[in-house]
Amino acid sequence: MIELFTDGASSGNPGPGGYGLILRSGKHYKEISAGFRKTTNNRMELLAVIVGLEALKADNQQVIIYSDSKYVVDAVEKGWVFGWQKKGYKDKKNPDLWERFLKVYRKHQVKFQWIRGHAGHPENERCDELAVAAGKKPEFVDTVFEREESLNK
Repeated sequence: MIELFTDGASSGNPGPGGYGLILRSGKHYKEISAGFRKTTNNRMELLAVIVGLEALKADNQQVIIYSDSKYVVDAVEKGWVFGWQKKGYKDKKNPDLWERFLKVYRKHQVKFQWIRGHAGHPENERCDELAVAAGKKPEFVDTVFEREESLNK
């Protein structure tokens, strides 16, 4: 069983933000984070899950994802995202990330566990630290809010 702990953060909505995640399986432990110049909290929450799943080296892994994002957990566990996809994400935000999520989600056996944010959960607190720090030193452009060319000015 692989455990994936995730969190996202943004200062403003949109504003600078980042995600942080921890992958843990037995004695293996890895932290990943990245920051974006302009994004939203929900995009970072979802991107943390995506990047964590994409980091897995083999398909068909059993994964439990711990997230404090009702947006992400409920969309999947209540099956909303599958209906959104069938309807072409009409009037839904973040279709680019939901499509990317579904592609990697379907490669594994995934369960979600919602945890209360900022409630002293050690891994959630660490992911929050990673996300906030990454958002303060943004390296990447979220093309939903900025065009790639703007980096080359």
